[in-house]
Amino acid sequence: MTFQTLLYETGNRTATITLNRPDHFNAIESAMPREIRTAVEMAEADPDVHVIVLKGAGPGFCGGYDLKHYAERKGEIAGSQDMPWDPTLDFTMMWRNTQDFMALWRASKPTIARVHGAAVAGGSDIALCCDFLIMAEDARIGYPPSRVWGVPTPAMWVYRLGPQMAKRMMMTGDLIDGTEAAAIGLALKAVPAADLDDAVEHLAGRLRGVPRNQLMMTKMVVNQAYDNMGLNNTQMFATLFDGVSRHTPEGIWFRERAQEVGFKQAVAERDSGAPIASQVSKRLRPEG
Repeated sequence: MTFQTLLYETGNRTATITLNRPDHFNAIESAMPREIRTAVEMAEADPDVHVIVLKGAGPGFCGGYDLKHYAERKGEIAGSQDMPWDPTLDFTMMWRNTQDFMALWRASKPTIARVHGAAVAGGSDIALCCDFLIMAEDARIGYPPSRVWGVPTPAMWVYRLGPQMAKRMMMTGDLIDGTEAAAIGLALKAVPAADLDDAVEHLAGRLRGVPRNQLMMTKMVVNQAYDNMGLNNTQMFATLFDGVSRHTPEGIWFRERAQEVGFKQAVAERDSGAPIASQVSKRLRPEG
């Protein structure tokens, strides 16, 4: 099969999926979620594949959705409607993407995210839907749009980190490096960038020596525990709130500000520590 946004290859009982938009930092575009799911389904159907490795081409794993493109464009776009807005449209779009990413989690075969450069915003969503993260020590991961204009729809932070650290990551939008990610249990291991392929291969080698049926049974036991903790319901809330976040007064302010001064400057103001709410209230305050 020919893919638009990724490469797929198999060998040595391993399927390798490579996000392949390096000139755009492997940014997520409309075809990518569907193609990830299709590639996972191909690996699932292949009796010779025991392990799935997901990585990014070029300088990083995935820069997430192209928020600069969306924020700076004028008029109604996917994910940012004119007011009044229909929340079901946002939910339908992002719920499908979330379920496509979750194909990595729900696959019967183990999935490994090989993270170099950055796995940011939607890129972190994709990485965290994998069973294992192996990161370069200098790689970065986080969800900056959770400060304004986004909620991570797979909501995997809480299931991987527990409430306190998940709140830190989701409320601050901090980016952390691979060393810290490994220290808090988000990544299985962090290694120097030069050793990243060897570390991924070592884990893949340990997994592909296990019978496929055994891998399936043990993975299902763990995943069932998370299903019992309400993973699907949590993702429904997160996906709904993701759409809401782009249509709050602050979300509308952020997009208007990006159109006025550019995305980079709007992000700088968002992250400056200044109270966005006060800026919004001034804009919305009735005259007189």
